[in-house]
Amino acid sequence: MISVDDHLIEPPDLFEGRMPSALSERAPRVVEDDTGQEMWSYEGGLYPNIGLNAVVGRPVDEWTMEPARFDQMRRGCWDIDARIADMDLAGIWGSLCFPSLLAGFAGTVFARSSDPALGLACVRAWNDWHHEVWAGRYPDRIIALQITWLSDPQIAAAEVRRNAERGFKALSFAENPANLGLPSVHTDHWDPLLAACEETETVVCLHTGSAAWSAAQSPGAPLELATTLFPVNAVAATADWLWARIPLRFPKLRIALSEGGIGWVPMLLDRLDYVADHSGRGGTAWPSTDLRPSEAVQRNFWFCTIDDPSMLELRHRIGIDHIMVESDYPHADSTWPDTQGLIDTRLGALPEDEIGKLTWQNAARLFRHPVPHDAPGEVGV
Repeated sequence: MISVDDHLIEPPDLFEGRMPSALSERAPRVVEDDTGQEMWSYEGGLYPNIGLNAVVGRPVDEWTMEPARFDQMRRGCWDIDARIADMDLAGIWGSLCFPSLLAGFAGTVFARSSDPALGLACVRAWNDWHHEVWAGRYPDRIIALQITWLSDPQIAAAEVRRNAERGFKALSFAENPANLGLPSVHTDHWDPLLAACEETETVVCLHTGSAAWSAAQSPGAPLELATTLFPVNAVAATADWLWARIPLRFPKLRIALSEGGIGWVPMLLDRLDYVADHSGRGGTAWPSTDLRPSEAVQRNFWFCTIDDPSMLELRHRIGIDHIMVESDYPHADSTWPDTQGLIDTRLGALPEDEIGKLTWQNAARLFRHPVPHDAPGEVGV
């Protein structure tokens, strides 16, 4: 199995020795408050490690939203050697790990820095640490994912090319940059970055919540409303990027939706076909006559599931070659350590070739990630 949506908790020493000397004193650092809670401090702001972001291995009655100390977390949350051991326990060969609250899923915290030079240095330090430690120690087990410099697409493009030479296969980007006060994907502002990703085969990963937006808008609603509506982020992001005509302008660009499930995909495909044949007929929003919008979704977008049992019957409508699986370690939604058991329950009755595609082959091809030579079926790379 290759899990395409997991997370890491940045360790306290991440920035040590990785910042320019003139900026090292202002780098993010872990501090303790008066109650003994640990949190990151950066430019006067405090960023706690929210408890539900790192609860694997703890009893459910200890799950809270309160900040968690590093010694309260399972070590695999922030220590790569322990993470690999935990992956082995759950039968997970490869993992794609997104940042946590310090950086934001797409480096949004650093993009808001009052000092742009400091923010860019933090982005580069984060990527250097990921390259040297998180993915660097176990390149056959961890898919290298970078954050980007959202404040300048030209600099971001240069970073993508530099990181591609170092073995990075993925880029975490914001679902809807306009929600962050940045230019919309319906402009050409991001074209240098997208062109660099297409050129280097870097997968653009859109993680649910990466643009600080949720469909849960009702005041006083519980957290469960927001987590229930995670798939809404994915369908909104896919439709947005599609109608921005990104698949037409960058036909070889590969976009992966993370932590959004797959239940919404057939609905979106059906709706796109209906719109194309009715209100979209003869319009200029989609000038291609050779590729329908729904076909562009099935060509340029990939999706992942943590547990969508009802949708497996529609796997061929979605596209059997574009569905992947996730474990979401170490979040409260995680299937760890019972990931293999759930996969067997949900997928065990499917044809063997389809099980291989869903559990590892699709991910290995998309992210160009190596797999053991004795893996069942064809070798991924």
